Amino acid sequence: MTAAPHALTLDPGLRDLTAADHHLRTLAAELALPEDVFGCTHLIRGDRPRVAVSLALPSGPLPRTALEGLTAQGRTWTEGVPDGSGRAVLYPGAAALTGTLTVAETLSRSAITSVVTLGSPEPPSPETRLATGGHVRPQWQGDDLVLTTMPAARGLLVPFEVPDPTPCCADH
Repeated sequence: MTAAPHALTLDPGLRDLTAADHHLRTLAAELALPEDVFGCTHLIRGDRPRVAVSLALPSGPLPRTALEGLTAQGRTWTEGVPDGSGRAVLYPGAAALTGTLTVAETLSRSAITSVVTLGSPEPPSPETRLATGGHVRPQWQGDDLVLTTMPAARGLLVPFEVPDPTPCCADH
């Protein structure tokens, strides 16, 4: 994410990632953003914890029509991103990451540059199967978009982030 000189950040005051994901998808649709847009979430800590969102294109600034659309909607933004570790919701190839794919297919179909597995010092082999569950949220680590996975049954990998996590202490 450090290589996104034309990024902008919106801080809609959201409190959770699910709402931020929805917000990014809605913005992309309303503003007719191109398929190669990067839409990321960023956790803002401090006195008022919240989730901000950023938008960027790999090849230049967002289209003028998108900026005009944001202005017409009364939205304000700041230039740049709040941190270099945004969690990607929208990224080139994200829509193609459904079902079960190999690690090699995941890398070739999307902007994800590497896959890592929790607890393993080595990356998974290109033939390792990844059950996406339709929810693939890689994270920027410097200039690399990295998908963190974890082992699952039958030798599969699954993304570390699940779409509907059980809240801590849900059974009390």
